[in-house]
Amino acid sequence: MTSPEKTGTGKRDRGLLRVDGNECKGCGLCIEACPPKAIHLSEQLNHYGYRTATYNGSGCTGCGICFLACPEPGAITVLRLRHGVAVQQQEVLACASN
Repeated sequence: MTSPEKTGTGKRDRGLLRVDGNECKGCGLCIEACPPKAIHLSEQLNHYGYRTATYNGSGCTGCGICFLACPEPGAITVLRLRHGVAVQQQEVLACASN
């Protein structure tokens, strides 16, 4: 049996990504910026008529590049996973600024 944080490739996810469908405008900058390609555009439209970014459900490294590329405040939240437990987003930003 595999650990829940392991991906289909057998590697453990190091991050967790959440996209707020009410804030995302579907510009795709996060998709282009994501190194492991763990984000795609949804087939469904949100209430503004945008196809929003959606996390694939695995493959997130917690690098925060998608968060930094996103122009919409509050649209993306990135958490790092340590031993399967999510760590606060501020810690990711501190790592990104170092």
